[in-house]
Amino acid sequence: MTKKDQGTDAAREKDREKWMARFQVRLAVQPGVDRAVVLRAVKEVTTHCADTGEDPRTAFGDPDDHAVRTAARLVPEDRAAAARQRNAVVDTLDSALKKARDIAGL
Repeated sequence: MTKKDQGTDAAREKDREKWMARFQVRLAVQPGVDRAVVLRAVKEVTTHCADTGEDPRTAFGDPDDHAVRTAARLVPEDRAAAARQRNAVVDTLDSALKKARDIAGL
């Protein structure tokens, strides 16, 4: 293998790692996603790429978009809705606390 081929392979591997890292982070912040969902999704992507030889960007597109699609497919709607509601409550409380700190001059 030539140095150019090694460099190209290293660049492809780095791109794959960046795609996977971005996908995992974006998936983890989707409503209702837990560790099991992330692990299942990562296994699906890595298995597909190993079986087909495709890189994840070619096979699945943008990691952010794929994370949203994957969460919609793997997380039951009722669990996702409950998580969105909890997040809204937490956001409201955070906002109220910030305003209270601002008023108190803290």
